[in-house]
Amino acid sequence: MQPMLIETESTPNPATLKFLPGRAVMESGTRDFATPEEAEASPLAAALFSLGDVTGVFFGRDFVSVTAAPGVGWSDLKPDVLGILMDHFLAEVPLFNAASANFSVPPEVETGFADDPADADVIEQIKELIETRVRPAVANDGGDIVYRGFDKGNVYLKMQGACAGCPSSTATLKNGIESLLKHYVPEVTAVHAV
Repeated sequence: MQPMLIETESTPNPATLKFLPGRAVMESGTRDFATPEEAEASPLAAALFSLGDVTGVFFGRDFVSVTAAPGVGWSDLKPDVLGILMDHFLAEVPLFNAASANFSVPPEVETGFADDPADADVIEQIKELIETRVRPAVANDGGDIVYRGFDKGNVYLKMQGACAGCPSSTATLKNGIESLLKHYVPEVTAVHAV
């Protein structure tokens, strides 16, 4: 059996660490777990939440971000998280339970509205910029950002992984993402987190 090395990286969110197992975690897309109930869809996420000191788990293409509960030190939690990740990847257990692999919340459920078909061109430009310019940078920090809607000049985005609850996420959203979108898509007037 080949020994496994899992690297860790800090993120802008001091409560979140990024774990890199040296192999693909998600073949495509990302998955965010904010509660133990949501984590029941994945044996790995459920095991991490079972530690009791974990408040968030996020799966990216080649990493797992884990958020520690307030007041919990990474010096105590990190060995337990590494142990669970090592056991999971060495055992080659499926990442998801069979019935729940494709669960996602429709955007209109989270934002309270559906996109207006008249805005299709603007929405396509927004989605393209998020996909090509924003998501790769956010993934480097152990998180993700997902388009959730456009209404009357307002863009609604969901922050996931290390970005959810990060002290600098508001600055990133307003100074970085909002500026970028306003520059390339004049119809955008503001960006909001949902």
